[in-house]
Amino acid sequence: MRDLLNNITPVNIIPPSVATSDNTAVVSAIVDSLGYGSVTFVILTGTLADADATFSVLVEHGDAANLSDALAVPDELLVGTEALAGFTFAHDNKARKVGYVGGKRYQRLTITPTGNASAANLGAVAILGHPVNAPTANPPA
Repeated sequence: MRDLLNNITPVNIIPPSVATSDNTAVVSAIVDSLGYGSVTFVILTGTLADADATFSVLVEHGDAANLSDALAVPDELLVGTEALAGFTFAHDNKARKVGYVGGKRYQRLTITPTGNASAANLGAVAILGHPVNAPTANPPA
């Protein structure tokens, strides 16, 4: 069996929480991928109470540390799609993923609800992979 632990660094970018009970977008912390060749975003859902809510996903990237230059990531720089990473009210307690293989140093994830009138539990982790220097620290810094 191969070891993955020493070749990734997980980063908590949306702490497990409750999204507002409206259509306010949930914007992740900015990921600094310096020293890594890939980023995979993993979205975790808990209870999604509204019976008709949908949640779309957007991945952005840029060169500025504050992402003041943020642009939507072109589809060819994603592994999987933002559409497949999205979810609906029917996806309680599920995980979704989308990968980034572009050359920009900074990335972030935005989850935007539509038709959401109840609390939605969700969180997200960025998994930094293909490190320049391995093994990676455990626990991460």
